[in-house]
Amino acid sequence: MKGTGRRGEAWRESVGGVMWVLPVTAMVLALLAGAGLSQVNVPESSRYHWVVFQGTSDDARALLIGISATIITVIALILGLTVVALQLSSTQYSPRIVRNFLRDRPNQIVLSVFVATFTYSAAGLYTVGVSEGDRSDTFPRAAVSGAIALLFLSLVALVYEVHHISHSMQIDEIMRRISLNTATIINSELPVGQIDSAAPAVPPWAATITAPHSGYIQTIHPDAAGNLGHTATHIQFLAAVGTHVVRGSPLARVWRDGDREYSIGNSAGVVSGCVRIGHERTLQQDVAFGIRQLVDIAAKALSPAVNDPYTAVQVIDQLATVLANLATRSLGPVVARLGADGYVTVPARDFGEYLDVACGQIRRYGAREPAVAVALIRALTAVTHCLHGEATGRRTAIDRQLTLIVDDAERGTPQPEDLTPVRWEAAHLWSLLS
Repeated sequence: MKGTGRRGEAWRESVGGVMWVLPVTAMVLALLAGAGLSQVNVPESSRYHWVVFQGTSDDARALLIGISATIITVIALILGLTVVALQLSSTQYSPRIVRNFLRDRPNQIVLSVFVATFTYSAAGLYTVGVSEGDRSDTFPRAAVSGAIALLFLSLVALVYEVHHISHSMQIDEIMRRISLNTATIINSELPVGQIDSAAPAVPPWAATITAPHSGYIQTIHPDAAGNLGHTATHIQFLAAVGTHVVRGSPLARVWRDGDREYSIGNSAGVVSGCVRIGHERTLQQDVAFGIRQLVDIAAKALSPAVNDPYTAVQVIDQLATVLANLATRSLGPVVARLGADGYVTVPARDFGEYLDVACGQIRRYGAREPAVAVALIRALTAVTHCLHGEATGRRTAIDRQLTLIVDDAERGTPQPEDLTPVRWEAAHLWSLLS
């Protein structure tokens, strides 16, 4: 059952980023709906006769031709707007957020409505006003009424899509969506660190299992080894989620206690069943990828070509939310028990590494702008307030990052007076950390 769940997870992740799945499904449903409504006959004596189309067969055929021509033009317009939005977002913000636009469900639904309307109307031309190759005055009036209903639905979808595209291209909305998606991964998909700290050291005779193909590690499910019937064996993965591996490079080490003649056997299949490797990084279990998308936006904003430090400050505000969420989580390598005697060890980033990903490039690229340094220090201050209990290691990581921020700001800022707010914020944070 777990293996089926992981295959379903991979299928959903793949299909969710493909724009043609919903439109093709809508096209099939439109054909079925048209075929069904074509069988509906509403007699003139019926009290609901006013609902169906009242014109002649020629009127109905002209209507369907007009709807088909109009909708195909609208589809071309919407696809053009989408391409422009993708191009602007990838060049101005980050090429790694294009996948977010492709996975945008409203865009897929609106395109599906247009495709369904065109398919429904175009298919109706084969039956309305024509019977066995000859002109006919009889036609499915209910089916033609369905085309009119889809036309009005397409009109509403067009107005909504113009609003949605305009809104989704705003930098605040882009950052908010990235932050929300990352928070979802932290709250639901992030593996719990240090499940069991008693994992044994890797012996010299441990067998090495190599990567079956090149790509990025998208997910690792340590529980899958037990569900695949491989117990009493130790498995140590050598690469974390989000890491790129090359085919034939070491992926994991496997061994059994005291068994120097241990044969890999079906362990390679078990390890492959725990790992999914794809051609691109995804947000599944990869919080650092969400942070990377936000950092990319800040790096573009701080480049000499753009020179927009305020956008970088907004990114830092979103990063503060993500880091504050991580500050309350158990992070670091995952060590899960495998059966009664085995363990599975999965490397994972600790809090200090997440801080480096979030602050490193922004700190270096924004060293000449004190507002960026102040925003980074305030973000670290907010994260410090979220630390609970004994968090000496995380306070040390924050202190290290704060020292780097102040040092870079002092080296990069031409005017010493501009450093006054930086030093004041830093002093306040150091007082909290002490």
